[in-house]
Amino acid sequence: MGAVLDPGFRPAVLARRKFATQAHIPVRIAIEQADGSVFHQLTGVLPAGHPQATANDFFVERLVKFLLWSRGGWRIWVDGPAELADSLRRHYLNDATGRFDSEIIGERIYDRPIRIEFTRELPAEKSSTAPLGRHLDGCRIGFDLGGSDRKVAAVRDGEVVFSEETVWDPYFQADPQYHIDGIQDSLRKAAAHLPRVDAIGGSAAGVYVNNRVKVASLFRGVPSELFNSRVRDLFLELRGAWGGIPFDVVNDGEITALSGSMSLGDNAVLGLSMGTSTAGGYVTPEGNITSWLNELAFTPFDYSPAARHDEWSGDFGCGVQCFSQQAVGRLLAPAGIEGTAELPLPEKLKHVQQLMANDDPRARKIYETIGTYLGYGVAHLADFHILRHVLVLGRVTSGVGGDIILSKAREVLATEFPELAGQIALHMPDEKEKRHGQAIAAASLPIIS
Repeated sequence: MGAVLDPGFRPAVLARRKFATQAHIPVRIAIEQADGSVFHQLTGVLPAGHPQATANDFFVERLVKFLLWSRGGWRIWVDGPAELADSLRRHYLNDATGRFDSEIIGERIYDRPIRIEFTRELPAEKSSTAPLGRHLDGCRIGFDLGGSDRKVAAVRDGEVVFSEETVWDPYFQADPQYHIDGIQDSLRKAAAHLPRVDAIGGSAAGVYVNNRVKVASLFRGVPSELFNSRVRDLFLELRGAWGGIPFDVVNDGEITALSGSMSLGDNAVLGLSMGTSTAGGYVTPEGNITSWLNELAFTPFDYSPAARHDEWSGDFGCGVQCFSQQAVGRLLAPAGIEGTAELPLPEKLKHVQQLMANDDPRARKIYETIGTYLGYGVAHLADFHILRHVLVLGRVTSGVGGDIILSKAREVLATEFPELAGQIALHMPDEKEKRHGQAIAAASLPIIS
């Protein structure tokens, strides 16, 4: 099924499966994390004499990029043709997009650049999972920091007694005091509705390890020296300002998945949030989280070389261009909606939502296109996750447009992947769940001793 406003769309799942029908030379890949966790992936390539063997480098690099941003890791072990390992090594040393991945994933998250190891013996697979949240006792505050708004809620024994959404513009603020002041403002407002504050839990776009900020788009505008001195330990400082109470912060995608698991009463849930960027999270069939990154904003979903390039990483076909306000913004012109070029992305989205409320067929095509991306995207993710549920939320899904997105995604699954359509349920929370579900899940993170 084609994407109505994006005829060049080349779904990653279809491209990989077609390539696999002829790629019979086995290649084993292992991704190693700093804690020693190792994830294996088996793929295949074409023999050297095949007329299309030049595609080998492309398909292996796209797969490794998916693994890096979804699983995470710094050392990549390759058991296959030696030229593949050499090609990957050159990519991470010389290509701009490879250097971006090496700097952000390798150096900033795992404290070392990406390294390619050619081997005939992969390290043993090893991983760990852990429970996340689901603690509802006491007086808690939950917050979520997005690129265009920040949300906060006061929760007392699992019941939301106050919630608020505040517009802000954190992306290109050079002074981190802007972020600190905004977060504190929201926390104080929530605290005013509780007799005391026992714990604070939060979510934000980015990677957080032991409450330390590793990398986050919210702080893109902060110079590196200020990032290291003011941002990296920002949430530890906030915990101190609140008397050292339990204070936990995780990636917003994890909260999306946790919220879905809590509301559905089931596990094997992937959460996908379509906001200013794209956030992903995963709850295993056992109800735990993994050490995976789940940074779906940077994972490739469109294999067309003509796909739009991401403004930050410079790479093409990434999730952020399919599942966010950026997707809405770039589809305006193909839809024939003019006069919006100077508007910021949140205003472009509001304009499309208003058109959709008036049943404008141009707006409908935008949502149908995003729904097509989602259908193929779920099938792509199902090749790497055990899934029973996919929970979709975020500002892009608000209003009638969200229903169109899910309807089109279900149509794609039923037509192209009927075996998955019967296994995976797509969900969208109702308005109350959208307002409160994320906040309750975030507030449930800390354990009150």
